[in-house]
Amino acid sequence: SKFVNDKWMIKNGFLNDAQEHKPWWWNIKVQKLNLSAPLILLPEVSCQKAIEILQEKGYDQAPVVAESGLILGMVTLSNTLSSVLDGNVEFSDPVTKVIYDQFSKIGLEDSLGKLSCILENDHFAIVVHEQMQCSGNGSSSMKQMVFGVVTATDLLTFVSRNDKK
Repeated sequence: SKFVNDKWMIKNGFLNDAQEHKPWWWNIKVQKLNLSAPLILLPEVSCQKAIEILQEKGYDQAPVVAESGLILGMVTLSNTLSSVLDGNVEFSDPVTKVIYDQFSKIGLEDSLGKLSCILENDHFAIVVHEQMQCSGNGSSSMKQMVFGVVTATDLLTFVSRNDKK
């Protein structure tokens, strides 16, 4: 069962350390990856425009975030193209019709070990940062801001560049 699976427990924040013999990078924080700022798409962007933007900017995927800051999901170039070519969506449809709404989030303070467990099952994770937002009437709330998108390639590049053999 998933409740006795250490990797599932780490991914979902119930366990901190699952490996007895952790690699040197296991406890390093995600913020050390030095991720570049992500390209963000608004939900009303059309599939055609999303394809054009992703190709022009050289991205494979981008988070879709509402004006309010709510993270709606992830749009990928391959899924958007295949959905249009299969006739499941039109070029004019909004990207919300092709987003992956099942995605993993990870914080800047989380470990690369936790990220590694997430990336064993997911192609990417959205890196988020909690930020306090205050309104004019004095109320405040915590909002999640998209800080980046991380893939297994990003983790592998970091480990290989900094390998401490």
